Amino acid sequence: MKDRYGIAEWYGEPFANMLPERRREFAAVALSLDEVIPKCPFQQGNVKCSKKGGVCSIQTYRPSLAGQREDRIGEQSGKPVITCPKRFEQDDIVPRWLGEIVGFQQIFMAQEVPFMRSPSTGRPAGRIDLVLSGNSAASKWFGLEIQAVYFSGEGMRDDFRLLLHDTEEPPPMPTSVRRPDWRSSSAKRLMPQLEVKAPTLRRWGTKLAVAVDVPFFDAVGGPSEKASHDTNEGDIIWLVLQVSDEYKLESTHWEVLSLEDSSEKLLAAKTVRRKDFEEALRSKLRPL
Repeated sequence: MKDRYGIAEWYGEPFANMLPERRREFAAVALSLDEVIPKCPFQQGNVKCSKKGGVCSIQTYRPSLAGQREDRIGEQSGKPVITCPKRFEQDDIVPRWLGEIVGFQQIFMAQEVPFMRSPSTGRPAGRIDLVLSGNSAASKWFGLEIQAVYFSGEGMRDDFRLLLHDTEEPPPMPTSVRRPDWRSSSAKRLMPQLEVKAPTLRRWGTKLAVAVDVPFFDAVGGPSEKASHDTNEGDIIWLVLQVSDEYKLESTHWEVLSLEDSSEKLLAAKTVRRKDFEEALRSKLRPL
């Protein structure tokens, strides 16, 4: 069996060292067999988890070699990939970090601030995830967008069903092949948000910050060779974080990019060779 992506954090708890009883408990919740939804440990205010299935992040696992049991997880490979935006809310690390970068002595925050309105109904049609101000008068403020990662492939329900009855250690290997969908998360989801919001904020004399995790940022090219820390040199402040080995969110890197450079980073992709394309094409062609 090859390496596979599976649950890294589940309802706010590390999965790899979770006891079988706890896994069965969470599986029942994820499958809607138990209505007692766990509290999210990352959000302020004792809020229940709102993520369907409760998976905060995913992780690559290698099959266990112990006793030739390839159906159980072995070593973890790489860093967890954050799949729930609420995971970024741990200890208010992101707004505190942004506040430090822009020089706020005190931080005021507002969530989900309406940014666009429908021309037909007048209702909010788009929002900025978080707005940080240095005072209650909002004389100086910055927008902040949070981008988690989608994954492609099979969903997690088969994993949940397996975990519902599993009693062994270590946990079983993921049931299906799945992987982070960097393209959908970056070019299809994040880039349109930046193209709409960043020019307006630039016209208003402020900037947009974007928080992503290390695997996401690495997937779109990683840190610039000469990363700028001058907020006057660009439109977007990139904040890059990671889930540590102790499952704590930690800041790692930040830099300032123009909207144009950010778009180029998010759109960067290489076309396949014609030979490879046509080989894949032949395997998919079917008579009409």
